[in-house]
Amino acid sequence: MTRTRRSALPAAPWIGLIGAALFGAPHAAQAQPADLFYERTVMSAAGDRCSLFTPEISAALASSAAQARGAALRAGTDPKSLDGLKRTAQMRAEAVACDSPSVTEPAARVRAAFAGYQRISRMNYPGTISLWAADRGIGRTARWRLAQSSYFGSNQMIFGIAGREGAGSALVAVADFPDNATPYAARLVFRDSARAASPYLSGGARQPLATKLPPRSATRMFMAEARGAAEPELLPKGAADAWAFRFPAVAAQSLSDLDPREAVAVEFLFSGDRVRTAYVEVGDFAAGRAFLQLASR
Repeated sequence: MTRTRRSALPAAPWIGLIGAALFGAPHAAQAQPADLFYERTVMSAAGDRCSLFTPEISAALASSAAQARGAALRAGTDPKSLDGLKRTAQMRAEAVACDSPSVTEPAARVRAAFAGYQRISRMNYPGTISLWAADRGIGRTARWRLAQSSYFGSNQMIFGIAGREGAGSALVAVADFPDNATPYAARLVFRDSARAASPYLSGGARQPLATKLPPRSATRMFMAEARGAAEPELLPKGAADAWAFRFPAVAAQSLSDLDPREAVAVEFLFSGDRVRTAYVEVGDFAAGRAFLQLASR
């Protein structure tokens, strides 16, 4: 079952599940993303403080809050305003008694909603330009767990988290080069929050992804730590073969910390100082990762 956005608004696809549990079904469909972020953060903080939920439900709430934050940012909410909402939500959770009906009643609705949510094995996370497709199903063969496709020139790439059951997952880029070019390395490039506190988004929401990166001096880089032939299950559509590059685990966490409106460059390096660059939208990568974590618990 795949859930997708049903309108042009950047609403979260959990509205019929966790979101509705927090608000009550009639209001949830009309709630603004910042409101959803606030309420989910309150419930998540209260859950941690009062030991209300299992680890699985806590992870689901964390994913839901991350998705609502991304939707709020895409809707134009200032990041500092969301940081303030988060602090206010945490203070509210600290101030309310754990046995208060304002805590126990929505907590009960969240538990009931999770019973439906945990049966979902696939979820799409639409962004402004691209989407992340998440799959937490089980199987013996390699598969994309969280993936976004990109076309750059005549080349194509799938980027995200891939792996096989029992062997763990990794951040991977799989690229097909129709001219049989062979990259000797690949690297991820994106904003370094220590050098640039805010994203570079002056051109509007739908500006090309290539323009959503800061100057080189304000970026950080992760080199791929392994290269090899891609497994058949991970090949881009129509490709007979492709190169796979695995990136360090820390790169996935760093990517999760970015603004969802930003872009990441995947640079493939060839002899003669030649570079071919693909771009992906950060989008709801963090929410998708949290969704996947439920499968490993």
